[in-house]
Amino acid sequence: MCGRYSLFAHPADIEARFDAAFDFEFEARYNAAPSQSLPVITGEDPDTIQRMEWGLVPSFAESRNDHGYINARAETLSEKRSFADAYESRRCLVPADGMYEWVEQNGSKQPYRVALPDDDLFAMAGLYERWEPPQRQTGLGEFGASGDQGGQDEVVETFTIVTTEPNDTVADLHHRMAVILSPDEESQWLTGDTDTVADLLDPYGDPMRTYPISTAVNSPSNDSPDIIEPVDG
Repeated sequence: MCGRYSLFAHPADIEARFDAAFDFEFEARYNAAPSQSLPVITGEDPDTIQRMEWGLVPSFAESRNDHGYINARAETLSEKRSFADAYESRRCLVPADGMYEWVEQNGSKQPYRVALPDDDLFAMAGLYERWEPPQRQTGLGEFGASGDQGGQDEVVETFTIVTTEPNDTVADLHHRMAVILSPDEESQWLTGDTDTVADLLDPYGDPMRTYPISTAVNSPSNDSPDIIEPVDG
């Protein structure tokens, strides 16, 4: 799975790498976590880096609190109702420069950072959805109850990260890994049809590195450069 990742490169470098511009003021994230609003690039607007909430809420959900899928298995994207429509027409890139996995060691879990050799930027394959409250979908919102609905009357855009079998590097840490696209695959993922993009959902084949880091990463409230510093494993 992919449950945490980082994106701390300079915003100008991110914009140059993906040939897209932020539509918000970007702040470095050393410990990006589910439910946070994080940068994505969609096929609908590939020139813009926008924010969406990590944890896909299907468009058919009765409540925005239903589901919240942080990952989607590559092998069943076209079969699962929660992902099929998005796989067909709402794919996105999730920029990152590292991700984290946890390994059972001596009765506890040791976190590891997984990155490219020089902390180079990469894109994970993602899907996104736009959830609207049922009263808006039916056009009855103006006649419905008003007041504090706990955010239930808001339109929400969410995303999930697609996972696949691990490569040799990640296999020592976990039985799944995020689909990492090579730069020449990114445009195809955004705009290709499902017959062609299915071939992109394989384990990343280029070199990667892993190293143990502090358990401070366990808490999403810890979001500082110290997170990525190596420790004795």
